[in-house]
Formats: sequence, C-alpha cells, structure tokens
Amino acid sequence: MLRTNLSILARGFSSSSVASQMVKAPVQVFGLEGRYATALYSAASKLKQLDQVEKELVTWQQTLKNDSKLRDIVVSPIINRKVLSTALKDTCEKLRLSAATSNLLQVLADNGRMKKLDTVINHFKTIMAAHRGDVVCEVTTAKPLDDSQRKQLEGALKAFLKSNEKLQLTSKVDPSIIGGLIVSVGDKYVDMSIASKVKMYKDLISTSA
Repeated sequence: MLRTNLSILARGFSSSSVASQMVKAPVQVFGLEGRYATALYSAASKLKQLDQVEKELVTWQQTLKNDSKLRDIVVSPIINRKVLSTALKDTCEKLRLSAATSNLLQVLADNGRMKKLDTVINHFKTIMAAHRGDVVCEVTTAKPLDDSQRKQLEGALKAFLKSNEKLQLTSKVDPSIIGGLIVSVGDKYVDMSIASKVKMYKDLISTSA
C-alpha cells in the first residue's frame, strides 16, 4: 500500500504522456519521511511546481507550529482518516495549492501519517537546497555555540564545499550528547559526541567482560 501511494505521489496529476519514471533527487534523504519527500520532489519536478510546493510547505509548517489547535486536529488519532483527507482536499482547493502539495497531504492523511509531515517538509527543504546548489548542514552540540565557535565551524565546513556550493548552517542543542559535535551535511552523518564515545567504550568493556 505504501509503495503504491508513493508511486501515485511521484507520478503527480500529470497526463499519461509524461514518463512514470521518478525524477532523481539531487541528494539522498533517508527513512520513510525521506521516501515521501523524494517522491514529492519527483512529482513537483514533472509538474514544474518545485518552488511553489516549497513555499506552500514552509507556510504549512509555520502555520502548524504557531497554531496548536490546528496542529492537534491534524495529527489527532481520533479523527477519521477519510474525513481528514476530504477536509484537507477542500482546504487545498480553497487555498489554490498546487496538485503536488495537495496530493502529499491527502496521502499522508489516508495513511494516518500526518505526524510525519514536519519531518517530510524538512527533508524536502534539504532536497531543494541541494537542487539550488546549497549544502544544508545541521550541527548538534551539548551547549549553544557562541559567535566565535560558529564562525570557526563555518570556516572548517566551507573548506569541504565545491566552488559553486553555498553552506546553510543550522544548529540545535541536545544536552544528552554531553559534549562534542554531531554533524549532518547533506546525506552524510558524523557523530563526534562524547555520548557516542562513552557508549563505544561501554560496549567494548561489555564485550571483553
């Protein structure tokens, strides 16, 4: 069922004359949410709606973030999936949203996966950044970075970019990593946190015991 829905999403609402083969995304994103985002990129590419879809999804993401009542309704497990799907379809028509965006929302609603929308949107934004030649980098630290640390980190990361690429650096704080860094650049992930080293040593001790 999931594969079928993703295929429908990837084909979009275009005519049968358009090739059904998926358009390859410029960067790979992982997990179920990544598959939805990749399928959306393919559908929006064929419909020439990439920029429009991105703007619509960013608006949706911001609206759900600021409107807790709407967010609770959208992700509620109590509301019937078909009712939610129909309501979203009507909303998309009233707002004149693109076919690709409307289809994504309905597919997620039909499958009870609206909770994943935020992550799907973030993955799509990563794909779009790569599409524009930008490189999205997310850095996780135990404590907030100060201006000096951020500049040093940006300088180190830019050294690995191509001349036509631009760095988009975002940071978040997670005290559970204790110290060090977790860096995600495009489809690459490097865990240099103290928490991961502690776990490694614990595993080694457990194995040798």
